[in-house]
Amino acid sequence: MAGRECYHCKQWLEEGEAHDCWTTTEAALTKDLAPDLLDAWERLRDTAADFGEQRIYASHKSIMFSRKSCYFFVRPKRTFLEVCVFLGRALKAPQVRRIDRASKSKVVHVIPIKHRDEVEAPVTDWLLEAYALSGAIGEKANATRGSSPGTRPGANPTRTRTTRKRTPAPRKAATPGHSRRR
Repeated sequence: MAGRECYHCKQWLEEGEAHDCWTTTEAALTKDLAPDLLDAWERLRDTAADFGEQRIYASHKSIMFSRKSCYFFVRPKRTFLEVCVFLGRALKAPQVRRIDRASKSKVVHVIPIKHRDEVEAPVTDWLLEAYALSGAIGEKANATRGSSPGTRPGANPTRTRTTRKRTPAPRKAATPGHSRRR
């Protein structure tokens, strides 16, 4: 029978079968976790939910925690939870496996969690710091946008921007022995 393999999830699909591999839920991402990892996940989620108002949602293979923007996310793996936390500074700690620059103002820290007991200070302190940073960056972005769209702080809103006309570069003559084709 004719069919195809989904490019993203590698699932075999029969001809005409409905498929949406991008739509996922927290339950779908955490259903196959070992009991220790499931306990760690529940503690991590409850800890983050207690921080305050935020949006918690599943996206492809991750569970995102965001205010104005994502401040951390969790990728459930077979043997651990990969927690990626966005902070304004780089950490030097044994819990942090990898550090990458995410933007001008954010550094992402990859922290593997294997047991419920690992979801405690300093990891929870870093999550709270990331939560606070997410709110501060969102407020700062709103403040720098100004009262009218398209202006930046310190800019004169009455001054208009002039654009210069670009003149084309002069054509180079063909070198001997080479012809120019159009």
